[in-house]
Amino acid sequence: MNNVQDESLRDRKKSRRRQQIVEIARSIIATKGLKSLKVRDVADAAGCSVGSVYNEFGDFDGVILTVNRETVKELTVRLGQVPAEDPVRQLYGLAATYLEFFAEHANLLRSLFEHRMEDDRPYPDDILQMVMDAFALMHPPLVRLLPNADDVQIALLSRTLFSAVHGIISLGLEERMVAVPPQMLRQQLDQFLDAHLAGLGIVPVR
Repeated sequence: MNNVQDESLRDRKKSRRRQQIVEIARSIIATKGLKSLKVRDVADAAGCSVGSVYNEFGDFDGVILTVNRETVKELTVRLGQVPAEDPVRQLYGLAATYLEFFAEHANLLRSLFEHRMEDDRPYPDDILQMVMDAFALMHPPLVRLLPNADDVQIALLSRTLFSAVHGIISLGLEERMVAVPPQMLRQQLDQFLDAHLAGLGIVPVR
């Protein structure tokens, strides 16, 4: 086996190990929550040393951030599949889809919003931009519904709407409080959107 083949084999092994570590970390976060994720547990499950985990990702933050990137990518894909023919129904659809995704992946989404970097380092700009891009999916239907509003107003409104939807869902599904069944949360989301859109002079879906 020549040097090129050796290097290719090492690269494939490294790639497989990296993906394995990410999948293990994702599984632990999904089932037990971010606070239960320990580098030693991930290394043991992957059959490697703690040093190998750090070599692959720089530090343990790197593992968590990789999982978080995958989560927000998956969320954005799901939200992007909401039909856009009717802007009002699209807003309701985005809220409903976010609820469905949150109900399926509650701990992974909480990790996205709750993770704090070691040593108070700033959160990576690329993930923040990915989250903002997901929020921005409410922007196009609002532009269609409020043609006289400027871009700043629309941007703030879309961010406020998404933040409110997130808050309603996050608190509603919080197990430490009185959890609300997803169907009841869906009704609450619809009622919130009804009231908010009516306040903007937009006829709600009914």
